[in-house]
Amino acid sequence: MIDLYIEKLENKKIAVIANNTSIVRSKNSSIHLIDTLIKRGIKINKIFSPEHGFLGDKDDGEKIENGYYKSIKILSLYGKNRKINDDDIKDIDILIFDIQDVGVRFYTYLSTLHYAMESVSRTSKKLIILDRPNPNSFYIDGPILDLKNKSFIGLHPVPIVYGMTIGEYGKMINGEGWLENGLKADLEIIKIKNYNHKSKYEPSLRPSPNLPNLQSIYLYPSLAFLEKTEVSVGRGTKTQFQIYGHPDFEDKFSFIPQSNFGSQNPKLKDIKSNGEDLRNYKTKNRIELKWLIKSYNQFKDKNKFFRSDFDKLAGSSSLKKQIIEGVSESEIRDSWKDDIEIFKKIRKKYLLY
Repeated sequence: MIDLYIEKLENKKIAVIANNTSIVRSKNSSIHLIDTLIKRGIKINKIFSPEHGFLGDKDDGEKIENGYYKSIKILSLYGKNRKINDDDIKDIDILIFDIQDVGVRFYTYLSTLHYAMESVSRTSKKLIILDRPNPNSFYIDGPILDLKNKSFIGLHPVPIVYGMTIGEYGKMINGEGWLENGLKADLEIIKIKNYNHKSKYEPSLRPSPNLPNLQSIYLYPSLAFLEKTEVSVGRGTKTQFQIYGHPDFEDKFSFIPQSNFGSQNPKLKDIKSNGEDLRNYKTKNRIELKWLIKSYNQFKDKNKFFRSDFDKLAGSSSLKKQIIEGVSESEIRDSWKDDIEIFKKIRKKYLLY
């Protein structure tokens, strides 16, 4: 695949947005993109790293300092700054974006891409996205983000699961005029070979510390609602986003969150929680609300169940109200339908596969 774009980089000043998933694979080897480009004679001037850091080993929400990789400066986009400063790319010709996404609106790599597109637009630079398969690409579901809930965990009016690759998503950001002041990025997508949206894809490396396998990636869009409540989704265990629980619950399955890789201070640390084990749950092509509803109904002090930023993650101010009022899952899902159909028409314009 590198042969599709290597000539575009020759004799250019290059910066790369990358992390531990930025791997170039061949039949017999797996080499980081940075090392691959250097081996091919491309000079990398600097590296930008997203949430979880260049090595992909930092906790959720942990601020990350700048650093170095083989004497190349790494500038963190999840520390003092979440946006690329224009001065940081003034001496760059091309910015490359190569990160494994999971196709969920509140996964912050989308916001990192958005701000990168704004920066190259302001400075008249070029952005090349090395497209990667989306493991959740085969369905579309969830409430559309209302822009009054716009934040770093959701910048765009899209459903939670939007069924697009990161390259297609970048095209949509450009085409729908979502960049500041109507800017357009000079954007090029390096397409994936032999791929379509029904293709099953399992990342060979965890895309972030608390998504250790495909089951966690499939359950992430549904269980992440509980992140903005007092319920644990297994951070601090080895089965993150495959279990959930709280001391209030009476389920037979139990677990105790403890400090571990990717979660040094997990919710309900060292406290026994009861809940459900979903490791063998057969996921459906939709977001499940039953675990959020069940958790709310079991929680003793309901006034303390939802955290203040729940609406930002949901993208909607309606969902919390619907849960509190006891609206059924089917009725909640029906309330999304019309907006999802409108989004599908927008999405269709930007599909590459």
